[in-house]
Amino acid sequence: MNNNSVLSPTMTKHLLDWKLHLLVIAVSLLAEWIGIIKIPIGIGILVLLPLLYAFIFAILLNPNVVPSMKVVITKKRAKFASYAILLSIMPFIAKFGVGVGPNIEEIIAAGPALLLQELGNVATVLIALPVAVLVFGMGREAIGATHSVAREPNVALIADKYGLQSPEGIGVMGVYVMGTLFGAIYFSLMAGIIASMDIMDVRALAMACGIGSGSMMGACSAALAETVPAQAETITAFAATSNLLTYATGLFVSLFVALPFTEFLYKVVSKFKKNQQTVATTETNLDAVMEEPASLSIMQSFILLAVICVVLLLSNWVGQGVNPLTALPAMLILFACCVIGMLLKRFIPVNVPAIAWISIVAILISLPQFPFNTYVLEETAKLGVLQLLTPVLAYAGFAISQMEVDLFKKSGFKIAIVAVLTFTGTFIGSAMIAQAML
Repeated sequence: MNNNSVLSPTMTKHLLDWKLHLLVIAVSLLAEWIGIIKIPIGIGILVLLPLLYAFIFAILLNPNVVPSMKVVITKKRAKFASYAILLSIMPFIAKFGVGVGPNIEEIIAAGPALLLQELGNVATVLIALPVAVLVFGMGREAIGATHSVAREPNVALIADKYGLQSPEGIGVMGVYVMGTLFGAIYFSLMAGIIASMDIMDVRALAMACGIGSGSMMGACSAALAETVPAQAETITAFAATSNLLTYATGLFVSLFVALPFTEFLYKVVSKFKKNQQTVATTETNLDAVMEEPASLSIMQSFILLAVICVVLLLSNWVGQGVNPLTALPAMLILFACCVIGMLLKRFIPVNVPAIAWISIVAILISLPQFPFNTYVLEETAKLGVLQLLTPVLAYAGFAISQMEVDLFKKSGFKIAIVAVLTFTGTFIGSAMIAQAML
């Protein structure tokens, strides 16, 4: 999934397309104006966050999803939203990192739980694989689909071990696309319901949010914070730390624990399968699935990030009621963390994601030992966590491509259900291990 080509400088103007960013602002402000809606559902409370509305509004305006919307924004313009997704999550990651410093002693005390909860991925296999094989008749594509939540490192692992043209590759790509489309939304709904049931320590649930995906972690922890507002700072700190540790350990857990266990369980479950014929459940052009746009140069990334920070300030204004000029110093702090993190990623020859570097930088400047940590904490408190995430989902809604729409139609409900079971198993398994260790 690596692309070494860089977007032509002549295309930079498309990154700054006023219509795309204006639509994201409009969608985000409307979503923040609607606010949080809590619906009692018997077993708990369903928490509907502004990020959900922003995602839905953006999808309805996406010409790849609703062709008639090409009068609002063309497909060519909409595709440039894909460049904004990762960059827009960076200030949010920095904000989360800043929340770690004040809670560092509590986090250190919970060290074993943070480290071992990653083994909860095994629950993903136990829950999702039998359904994929016995109910939907999947073959070896079930291995790729159920061994993890199928984010980029997991896709790379399957590509290296089996190849993306293999059944396992088809399976992991199916869940990858479903996670891209709906993962953040599903985690926000699930986390809110489970937290409202008050059956687990909220710290355990926060750790379970850190699955190695910035958007999923953000949506999950934001829902927890809204459900248990008194523990918002603790939730932020534990989720951010867990997510950072997942970048360091997640791939190894998948390689040495989750994937071998999935292979073993598949052999066991397949003995009970009525039809032994292996049929791939998704028929799609994997070359199209894996096609990536050209990457941004470091300067293009900085320019687009600056534009996104303006969008985030406006979202925060409506959601938090803080004037953008008042919140500007806080945003500049987060912007600086992002810039430093991207530079570290570029110049340090270690395969560590930029958002991991950003987390480290943000954590360091929030520690009590840092000279200006009090100023950093006071200023960044003016930015709401949830408000920084709403535009991310708006960009994600506009970025859905025709390929992803076609794959969703061809995959049908089967891969969607398997993906939901995979996400559920990861979250619950990790939370149970963390709960036992606390």
